[in-house]
Order: sequence, then C-alpha cells, then structure tokens
Amino acid sequence: MATQRTDEAGRNRADAAASSAPIHFIVEVLRGQAQVDFMPSALCGVFFTVALFVSGWRYGFYGLLGTALATGTAIALGVDRDRVTAGLEGFNGCLVAVGFAVFLGADHASTWLLAAAGAITVTVVTAALDQVLSTWNIPTFTAPFCIIATVMIVAAPGFRRVWHSDKNLAAFPGVATGKTALNWHDTWHAFLGNVGQIFFMPQWYVGLLFLLGIFAASRLAGAMACLGSAVGILVAWTLGSPADSVAQGLMGYNAVLVAMALCGVFIKVSGWSVAYAVLGAAVATVLTTGLGNFTSTFGGHAFTWPFVLTALAFVAAVPSFPRLRRT
Repeated sequence: MATQRTDEAGRNRADAAASSAPIHFIVEVLRGQAQVDFMPSALCGVFFTVALFVSGWRYGFYGLLGTALATGTAIALGVDRDRVTAGLEGFNGCLVAVGFAVFLGADHASTWLLAAAGAITVTVVTAALDQVLSTWNIPTFTAPFCIIATVMIVAAPGFRRVWHSDKNLAAFPGVATGKTALNWHDTWHAFLGNVGQIFFMPQWYVGLLFLLGIFAASRLAGAMACLGSAVGILVAWTLGSPADSVAQGLMGYNAVLVAMALCGVFIKVSGWSVAYAVLGAAVATVLTTGLGNFTSTFGGHAFTWPFVLTALAFVAAVPSFPRLRRT
C-alpha cells in the first residue's frame, strides 16, 4: 500500500508539472520580452507585448514569435534552466524578429521564415559569446542580436526573395543638415521615443508603454531609463544633431540602455554609479552617430552596438575603480 501511495503521489506531481508547463513557458516568454530592458518581470513583459501590438499587430506577433522560438530552442538544447526561467534566452530572439520585420518588411513570407531562423540561431550565438565573456564575468548584452541582424541586413539586398525594395541602403555619410534647435514638442517626443526605439518603434505612445512597463518592474530602473533618455537628448542637442533625428529617438535609445545597465543592473547603486551611468550614456550617444555613419557605408545599421560596446568597456573597467562595485 505504501508503494502504491508513493507511485500515485509521483504521478500526481508529474501530472501537475505537465499541466503547468505551458504556463511556465508563457511566463518565460514574457520575461524574455522584458529582458530587452534587463527586467526579469512577466508583468513588464505584458506591457512590452502590448506596446508592440499597439505599434502594429504584426510587430506584436514577431516579438512573441522570436522570444518563444529562442526560449524553446534554449530549452531543447538543455541550456541552464535558471537562465531560461529568468528570460535571458528570449530577449535577443525578440529583437532579431522585430528587427527583421522593420528592415525587411513585416508582410512578406520570407521575413517570417528568416525571423524564425534568426531567433533559433541567436541561441547558438548567445551560447558561444557567453563561453567567451563568462571568463571575465561579463554578460553578452544584446551582442548576439547585433551580430545576427547586421549580417542579415547587409546580406539581404543580395537576395531577391529576401529584399523587396529597389533602394540600396549603402551610402556614404553626409554632413548633418536641418535645424538643430529643439522645441518642446521635439523634446518630449524624443524623451519617450528614446525608450521606444530600443524596439525600433518611434511612436511616443509606444515609448510611454515601454517606460510604464519598466517602472512596473522597478522604479530605480525606470528612473535610470528617464535619466539616460535625458542625457541622450542633452548630448545630441549640445553637439548639434538634427532635431528630427533627436525627436524620433534615434539618438538616445542606446543611452537609455547604458544608463540602466551601469546603475542598478550590473553595478551597485551609489552616487558614483549614477555619475558613471551618465558618462556612459553620453559616450553611447556619440557612438550612435559614429557607428551609424560607419555602418551606412555598407548598408548596415548601428542597432544597439553602441550600447554593447559602451557597456562592455564600462563594466569590464569596474574592478579598477574601488568606488564602484559589480552587482
């Protein structure tokens, strides 16, 4: 009888685990969406998912597709379950899929197939980079997404069934033109657009939903996102960036990510880390234009490379500064 009760208890636990598996996977996908902005929060992921659907239903589906496939691939390959549960295996897949939709056209069957393939492949790239960077206890950030997206966007015009435009994106950078003065409309659009452009979405109301999602997960992270956005606007205006680019959030989205990463996420909160984050956000803003000009010569895009390079350097330097501490 005791053996029978033990077997029945084991079966009940197995049945309960099987019935809850879909729920766990949904939570992991939502956390994967939120981890684009470092938040291991399913609630934040709900805000982000809604924001993508508000910007366009196709973008919402692309985001979920990319996150789900990347997360599922990690599970199938046996990646450490703690990483999957925290959403760390999903966010690069989300960015890959949404990025493909934006740059290759969301309506094409080829884009759907490539987004799926990219989201699966980015799991392998993430694992490879993690093996290298973990030696120094440095995360991969969004580098896996940047690698996949850069290769695809540069290669796309060479494939007629992939590239559906007659326009060649490769161009030599020109001198900045247009007005540089920011009015109130430009400024508050830029403040929210900087947050939205992390997902390639320029609409202010979409950026507002993303920002609300960050605050729902962490008030500190929300405050640092606001600080990074403000720094990006200030630096871009001071250096004379075209007001139109600033207003669309094209100048400050990397600054938002850097500010969040360097104060509270990867470095412990202190007055010094706030100042460090401000410096990093300023550097990332300048790099956004620099890398944008560089990659434009071969049809590429800055993506979040400025954030990746800035965060790698600033996080790697922390052990040399006694006033800063890694989390």
